Amino acid sequence: MSSTVSTPSQTDKELDISNAARGVWLVKVPKYINQKWEKAAGNVEVGKLRITRNPGQKAVVTLALSDFLIAQDPGQSTIPKDHRLDVQIVERQTLGVFSHSSPANLDSVVPDSEKLCFEGKIQQKLECRPYADKGYMRLKAETFRKAAQPVRKVQQLDRIVQNYKPVANHKHNIEYEERKKAEGKKARDDKDAVMEMMFAAFEKHQYYNIKDLVKITKQPVTYLKEILKEVCDYNMKKPHKNMWELKPEYRHYKEQSTEKDNKSDSD
Repeated sequence: MSSTVSTPSQTDKELDISNAARGVWLVKVPKYINQKWEKAAGNVEVGKLRITRNPGQKAVVTLALSDFLIAQDPGQSTIPKDHRLDVQIVERQTLGVFSHSSPANLDSVVPDSEKLCFEGKIQQKLECRPYADKGYMRLKAETFRKAAQPVRKVQQLDRIVQNYKPVANHKHNIEYEERKKAEGKKARDDKDAVMEMMFAAFEKHQYYNIKDLVKITKQPVTYLKEILKEVCDYNMKKPHKNMWELKPEYRHYKEQSTEKDNKSDSD
């Protein structure tokens, strides 16, 4: 016997794998280079990568940033120009680079579809490191100095500032305290009188929560719960969860209904 399982509808997209055989590099650059590259325009040369191969030795990879990129923000500290790239060959991992392009014009007669491309397999990981020269040391010292500066400063005011000031006690809290004092503490009434009020309430409705019973009887919660445990059951399950109901022996409204039924049958 075969059964079919309904699955939500999904849009199938084609994956362009024309560059699957291409090897790519995964390069980690310092934060200051990343900030410079983000601010640079798309058609500007940001640096030159040089690979030096010596027989019997590993290839030496260096990066030289362009002078235009370094002088882009004159107010900031000068960043290093020359960097070395430490190469690490990826052997035990399978990593790839994907690109996703959205259609530029959705209102055209024949809109372009979204494209998902596999750009290549990562073969090497490179970490860009600056040379520890005097320029780099000045940059690090400036970075540490800015990080050590406090975010908030204490400033002495020579005049009154018209601004919102902290309030010791809010208006609604004051009104609540005054109303609580005016009502005073709830006095405990006679137990029989409280039970009469409760029975009268349960004749109207079968289920009550504790808040409604406090409003009806005007009794303290602890005192009311003591009486409720004697004459009521507390529901722990739905649909009347956290509500009180009279015990079967106190449900006089049911007895009255059965007596009426018996009288009608006898007639």
